[in-house]
Amino acid sequence: MSTEFASAGLTAGQLNAIVKKLGGHDMALRFLRDELSVSEPIRSWREEDGVIYFSVTSDGTTGEDWIKRLEGNGFRVGDYAKQVLRSPDFKPTNGVTTEVAVLKGMLFEDNDRITKKIRTEADKRKLSKPNAELACLIREKFTDEEIEAMGLLWWIVAMHEPINDSGGDPRLLGADRSDGGRWLDAFIVRPGRRWNRDNGFAFAVSQVSSQS
Repeated sequence: MSTEFASAGLTAGQLNAIVKKLGGHDMALRFLRDELSVSEPIRSWREEDGVIYFSVTSDGTTGEDWIKRLEGNGFRVGDYAKQVLRSPDFKPTNGVTTEVAVLKGMLFEDNDRITKKIRTEADKRKLSKPNAELACLIREKFTDEEIEAMGLLWWIVAMHEPINDSGGDPRLLGADRSDGGRWLDAFIVRPGRRWNRDNGFAFAVSQVSSQS
């Protein structure tokens, strides 16, 4: 019978890191006594062929209340995002569950990664424009680390009907992890706007209301 330890390939530093991850010396002993279990975190999203899928449910939060809610939880809301959230065209829903499909920028060639062609591809896949509140729900649902784990370096842009800012420029809301991360931002959009390969573009697969 082999007497080689299972930990033979680990350095002292790695073993120390494992103990720290378990919560220290006492927690490690609890783990050895089967008083503590370790499980893999359950992801709230899945990926199929370059498309990220998940669902969110609205709760009637108004644009002004989204600003308070996000900032109150440590998120940063950009000035243009605030203008969009305060627009009369931002119309929240309540109790609507949306199955979301995020098309990853890698699905498009660099010359084809423009707003018009992204929307055309969504139409081919029978995806629809989501409510603008989707961006807020995404920002609240996922940490920056989860967005990065999706393979999205910077943004998930909700491809809703554009809402004009106070200067009349059409914008899309999106969850942004650049410049310090944890942002809700609003991006100016034109049919020919070219997007980054590391962006994600969120559309609605279906929407189901749970409210009467």
